[in-house]
Amino acid sequence: MHIIVTLIVGLIVGALAKLIMPGKDPGGVIVTILLGIAGSFIAGMLGHALGWYRVGDGPGIIASIFGSVILLAIYRAVIGRRHVAV
Repeated sequence: MHIIVTLIVGLIVGALAKLIMPGKDPGGVIVTILLGIAGSFIAGMLGHALGWYRVGDGPGIIASIFGSVILLAIYRAVIGRRHVAV
């Protein structure tokens, strides 16, 4: 159940991260949603490690948005730099 909640939250968070950080993404909407899911997983793992969530609890929306925005910024920096260098 934990993984399903994380995936659903990640899908929503990916869309919200795109709204928070508008701009042209090299990967489009699908990559943004995948980054949202990854941000949700990272927020869940970090929350469990820090004791914020109990076993079986999914990540929170705020923590997932924060993780997704950070991953989106890193993704844009890495991919954007690669496209300029080519």
